[in-house]
Amino acid sequence: MSKKILLLALALYVGSALLSFGVFSTMGGTQVIPLTQDGQTEAELESEETALAQLLEIDPKAARDQVCPLNGQLYTATEQAAWAKRRPLAVMIENTVDARPQSGLIKADLIFEAVAEGGITRFMALYYCGAQVADTTLAPIRSARTYYVDWASGFNMPMYVHVGGANLAGPTDALGQLSEYGWRGQTDIDQFSLGYPTFVRDYNRVPGKEIATEHTMVTSSEKLWAVAEKRGWTNLSPARTVGKTTTPGSDWQAGYTGWTYEDDQAGKGTVANIKYGFMGGYDDFNVEWNYDLASNSYNRSEGGEVHTDLETQKQLAAKNVIVLLTTEKGPINEKKHMLYTTTGTGEALVFKNGEVIKATWSKKDRKAELQFTDSKGKALPLLRGLTWISVLSKTAEVTY
Repeated sequence: MSKKILLLALALYVGSALLSFGVFSTMGGTQVIPLTQDGQTEAELESEETALAQLLEIDPKAARDQVCPLNGQLYTATEQAAWAKRRPLAVMIENTVDARPQSGLIKADLIFEAVAEGGITRFMALYYCGAQVADTTLAPIRSARTYYVDWASGFNMPMYVHVGGANLAGPTDALGQLSEYGWRGQTDIDQFSLGYPTFVRDYNRVPGKEIATEHTMVTSSEKLWAVAEKRGWTNLSPARTVGKTTTPGSDWQAGYTGWTYEDDQAGKGTVANIKYGFMGGYDDFNVEWNYDLASNSYNRSEGGEVHTDLETQKQLAAKNVIVLLTTEKGPINEKKHMLYTTTGTGEALVFKNGEVIKATWSKKDRKAELQFTDSKGKALPLLRGLTWISVLSKTAEVTY
């Protein structure tokens, strides 16, 4: 009798295992890496997951008179009330050919682009205003680089989002610098210290495309802001208590001025096409922008193909395309890491309204805001909307 019971139990175990395998095999192939986060159980973490969904109901008749601090775009008071409780996200998104098309770049307020290693470029996309209405998928997330941290520093310690980073001893040690600057464990959101459910590896993020592990890390804007809120980094920094004295946190916009903006003035110029590459022999990362008069913006292509957003299938476009020219060094080690001069002054080409303006960029120190001025030294107004900053060697060729 006991033998029959044992066989029955074994059969039930095998059957349940096969059933579980069948269920998970039909779930799209998404792989989740369950890691602990802040000492919580996995069940507690799952209860905090934010589904990708509409978050705000916007009255189509509502006035759009609230200025986004990052790019001057006009939004409703409902959206402004949402972002006012938060601080920007600065998210590292990779740009290898296998990583394309990316998720979420189309919702960014501001994007920096530079070479991460060798001739392969990477983006740091800033999210604040445009990602309030709906949770935004962001992928694939990749590692930190020191010069991106310098540019992010001009936004008063945004939440810096990445998967590890350069950590070789020397000037490229981004992880060491994040610790030195006081970001680690505070405004630094590193996948290695968080894991699931903030970050998930999705091997089927691009349907029909086989993707290597390093191109699969996915998160979302709401998951990241949830981490920020839990750590006490909302629009305010955490309060500090020393002895019996508590000092309230300061708003991230304290002392932040941002750029100046102007409304569309389409048709002023004749610059219809812009082309540049980042490094010889890496044609997959050559960029082309074509001016669209109807929208008064530049449509982006890359590596000879239209650059699209995965979820919407729309082509990426920018109101302002800025080519920032600076000193480039590298590759400087066996990882082919690069270095770019991020402070001081240099030349820049600003494309907007179908025209080009030869400008000057300046950044007094790491924490200072990046500024753009005209030939008379006055702040150069930008158009309201996405600004895309491509950082190139000052010896690079830009045709237009």
